[in-house]
Amino acid sequence: MSVRYLSCGDTAFTVEFGNEISPEINGRVMALHGAIGHAMRAGSLGGVIETVPTMRSLMVSYDPLETSRAELEPQIHALVEGGLASGMAERQVTLPCCYDDPEFAPDLADVAQRTNKTPEQVIADHLASPFKVYVLGFMPGLAYIAGLTPSLYLPRRADPRVRVPRSSVAIAMDMTTIYPFESPGGWHLIGRTPLWMFDKRREQPVFLAPGDSLSFQRIDRATFDDIARQVEAGTFDWSQLIRTPEDDA
Repeated sequence: MSVRYLSCGDTAFTVEFGNEISPEINGRVMALHGAIGHAMRAGSLGGVIETVPTMRSLMVSYDPLETSRAELEPQIHALVEGGLASGMAERQVTLPCCYDDPEFAPDLADVAQRTNKTPEQVIADHLASPFKVYVLGFMPGLAYIAGLTPSLYLPRRADPRVRVPRSSVAIAMDMTTIYPFESPGGWHLIGRTPLWMFDKRREQPVFLAPGDSLSFQRIDRATFDDIARQVEAGTFDWSQLIRTPEDDA
């Protein structure tokens, strides 16, 4: 796999691993993201401010008073040439989702008709899809989550909505997402989670992160309402949704 280094102004450059969206390419992006983070914590790569992963590339931002692209690029290329582990998710995240209320899933019947399925089959396929968070973008906390089963692939809606409720779960192309705020949107709404993907009250306001492995858990409306009350009050235990490699060690 070829790697390109592209300038992003005078304080950043991008390491590009390919020209397509795939688990393999994104895995290499996330592996380099992790390797640079590890090197920074160990005191190497002085001057690096942060790395920003995308679906197929990694942007490296640096302080030009401490280092330069000419100094950093060979060091980062050595990490790439040294071999990067295939990007395994650091966290396994489970999100509760209610598909049963028509208010939450206004497009479920249409998705079922267009994919020659029943609504229950659409829900089952969404629950069974091996999702992975590729990148965050568009608005704070909005995750582009790949891995939707091919039988549910659909283009975006021809008539986007002016208002999509916060926490709506939606699908389009080979992805799913959860809207962190009320906003316009053109994806197909098939459910809603009681969780907030962005909450400034939390120490880490954005819940999902690139590299997360994600699955959905079906809940009924009563459970949705109960969790929603806890989230609103700030008493919900978010840790119960996350497993890390240390938990399985």
